[in-house]
Amino acid sequence: MEIKERIREFIVSNCLFGDTSFDLRDDTALLDSGIIDSTGVIELVLFLSEAFGLDVPPEDMLPANFNSLGQLTSYVQQRIPVASAL
Repeated sequence: MEIKERIREFIVSNCLFGDTSFDLRDDTALLDSGIIDSTGVIELVLFLSEAFGLDVPPEDMLPANFNSLGQLTSYVQQRIPVASAL
């Protein structure tokens, strides 16, 4: 499964509580809109660690990396080789 789709699935399941009717676009502001709160960031970091083998240091937990599906996907792609995520 593609990186973006795995992250989208996690957000829909865990942050939107399975609400597939929500229009979650690549640029939807996850933090600014309250879709992901501080607890959600921790859950997301744990997911990224388990799903992609990432170690996300505290200094990377910034809105620039975590505020949208597009930013999250870009962050993961920069941190791991694409082949290992498939």
